[in-house]
Amino acid sequence: MKIPRDISGKNLSKKLEEYGYNITRQKGSHLRLTKISKEGKHNITIPQHKNLKIGTLNNILKDVSEFIGISRDELMRKIF
Repeated sequence: MKIPRDISGKNLSKKLEEYGYNITRQKGSHLRLTKISKEGKHNITIPQHKNLKIGTLNNILKDVSEFIGISRDELMRKIF
């Protein structure tokens, strides 16, 4: 599955809230999302840009998928 090129940081943060991530702080144009589970605490930072760069989005998806224990492609299918 191809990575979408038109997703904003705000949109991505809303989609990740379905997986238990909550906005814990904002500094400038960056959001910090945190998920606390039995495996531990996981933080990710998402820039609030209109369109996220492909590499940035790919790294965020990879990081989240590793923490929740599913493949990046499976996470992309569920989110997008």
